Amino acid sequence: MKKLLLASTALAFSAGAAFADEIKMGVLLGFTGPIESVTPFMADSAELAWKEISDSGLFLGGSTITPVRADSTCVDSSAAQAAAERMISSDGVVAIMGADCSGVTMAVLQNVAMSAGVPMISPSATSPAFTTTESNGLFYRTSPSDARQGEVMASVLMERGIDNVAVSYVNVDYGAGFADAFVSSFEALGGTVTARVPHEDGRGDYSAEVGTLAAAGGDALVILGYTDGGGSVLRTAYELGAFDQFAMGDGMFGDELVASVGEALEGTIGTIPWAAGDGTEAFSALAQAAGINSESSFTRESYDAAALLALAAQAAGEATPEGIAANILNVANAPGEEILPGDLARGLQILADGGEINYIGATNVELVGPGEAAGFYREYVVEGGEFVTVQFH
Repeated sequence: MKKLLLASTALAFSAGAAFADEIKMGVLLGFTGPIESVTPFMADSAELAWKEISDSGLFLGGSTITPVRADSTCVDSSAAQAAAERMISSDGVVAIMGADCSGVTMAVLQNVAMSAGVPMISPSATSPAFTTTESNGLFYRTSPSDARQGEVMASVLMERGIDNVAVSYVNVDYGAGFADAFVSSFEALGGTVTARVPHEDGRGDYSAEVGTLAAAGGDALVILGYTDGGGSVLRTAYELGAFDQFAMGDGMFGDELVASVGEALEGTIGTIPWAAGDGTEAFSALAQAAGINSESSFTRESYDAAALLALAAQAAGEATPEGIAANILNVANAPGEEILPGDLARGLQILADGGEINYIGATNVELVGPGEAAGFYREYVVEGGEFVTVQFH
């Protein structure tokens, strides 16, 4: 099927080469809300890929990609849906890089994108629910599921001799799904979870939640949330002397957390989707040259999500939602020539010539069907206010 789809595009490119156009693609991220400190870097990374593609002059007969940004808020599903609807109906985007947080991403997918037939690739929606959600081939993600991250975090803690923990999680799809995965894995390894306490983002006082967690006790407090609420829970627990060892998931990774929490973060253990290798190094060099903080969370995944959408359009021979959706898996996986960040022009030319590519990207991309991605996790510890890598899983 892949060879037939790719081979059939050669005539389309030659016939349509004279019809260069402006193609609009959406960037739907939480520019306000609990992850607003990291989304600008994610958006810049996605747009870096599209600029590379546009500047090549090889995209669909010289067409260019114009990014259209909109705010998902991360937590307000109604606002995210309205933003996605405007992107599609008013701005005319043919695909969406996003959304970000799992709850709003699911709402946009099921209530907007599927009815409009517009494909989405999220760089950061990690809820295990997407693995089994039927999207008619419209939803993909470049970060792996929290089902896997829960297993990784459980094994990291047990290997460190931490076998008795309390858990606080942000009360949204992301936090609940992550907590389920972690607790199941931790208990399967012989660990004990003393309490599971949800918290809401944006509150001024978390002493009640921390009091419940402290009463349950544990060797460590595992916090599965975002920088805002999760960071406040951590700081409150530290200041009240409830816990002195913490562990946290990917949603809390970022320099802003170090600035807001300070010494309380020292020694904290964490996990986050990450990658290493030639593709990661190539992306870091590109981002640094463009003034983008490549070490911020989900920047690599954002570049890859954007690149895949454009390469899928090239493989289809047209920038239509249908063509893009039908070719995402074709360009993301083997067989084909491997393509890294900074190498997108070569990928475009191979596709224009009717060849096949295997996009490796910044995160060693491998899409395991719609809704799921294989991936690696970085285990780190906070030392001297820095996120220090321990190993990759």
